[in-house]
Amino acid sequence: MELENLDSDACTAVHDLAARSCVQADTVGGALFRLSGTETGLRALAAGLAQIPSASHVSAEILGVIEAFSASAFSLDFPGGRLDLGRTPLIMGVLNVTPDSFSDGGAFFRKEEAVDRALEMIEQGADIVDVGGESTRPDAEPVSVEEELTRVVPVIAQIAERSHVPVSIDTYKSKVADEALNVGAKIVNDISALRFDAEMASVVAEHAVPVILMHILGTPRDMQHNPAYLDVVAEIVAYLRSALAHAVAEGISWDRTVIDPGIGFGKTVSHNLQIIGRLSEFKSLGRPILIGTSRKSFIGKVLGLEVGERVFGTAATVAASVLAGAHIVRVHDVAEMKQVARMAGVLRAPEQMRQATPDGVGAAES
Repeated sequence: MELENLDSDACTAVHDLAARSCVQADTVGGALFRLSGTETGLRALAAGLAQIPSASHVSAEILGVIEAFSASAFSLDFPGGRLDLGRTPLIMGVLNVTPDSFSDGGAFFRKEEAVDRALEMIEQGADIVDVGGESTRPDAEPVSVEEELTRVVPVIAQIAERSHVPVSIDTYKSKVADEALNVGAKIVNDISALRFDAEMASVVAEHAVPVILMHILGTPRDMQHNPAYLDVVAEIVAYLRSALAHAVAEGISWDRTVIDPGIGFGKTVSHNLQIIGRLSEFKSLGRPILIGTSRKSFIGKVLGLEVGERVFGTAATVAASVLAGAHIVRVHDVAEMKQVARMAGVLRAPEQMRQATPDGVGAAES
């Protein structure tokens, strides 16, 4: 867990009591304090800090993080429905209505192909369809609001008319989000966590829809130009904590927020692997976790494979993410990843296997 902006007295108290509580306390870049230990140790540290006036607020923060870690089930209300996130990970199917997507090269740029692909993903088990009209691959150039609207609005309207599965609009532009929500989208997926467009927060609040807050370092045009962190997970957690606070301050319901660490958005291969390996640390924020690893370049670099050959590498990252606590996985290969996520979900909570499998735990092997 990470603590931010502690004064010198609080820092001294944490250091002095941490060792006695068997908690590791490290300073990350001066502004962040990273604590690691068992729940018992952290509770002992909190109890000790509660007795020190200058550090009692730190005690309350530690206890709040412990409480957040224990939360595993959430629900997201949207106009006309609800998504339950908990036992079974949800599948978000990717639909790029762009001519230059890294993953499909514009295969679904025309409206008819895009709608057909959305309905196919829904048939394969997608719980959400994520529609985007601007490529956010590294070095991508932005498109105009008008062009993005032309690409996504007719597609979203058709999907919403033909299916009850919620559509998310993948955009950082408030006007695009507003129009998409007006024609049937139910969720906003913002790679900038409401930072690129000052009006986005008010659009989300006005429509009372869930919003996905993602971490990005820089912009798509420059995010992969030597990204650097002192502690990648600690810094992303701090960024997302600030994004959540901003969203709530702007009138967005806490219960309608989702966090995304932003795999591939201003990260090296090592950063991406660390995020997946330490994904459980994001549970300290107390909100459902979405992760999007599908077909991304770090998989290709690890395995030496082109984008169309990364299904098994993606499956490994999906399984690892679900086991670490991911609630939603954003993927291209819906049918395959639905099975991977479901199996990993059962492994994550084997006591719920009877409800998750048709035959229950007592079925004989053949």
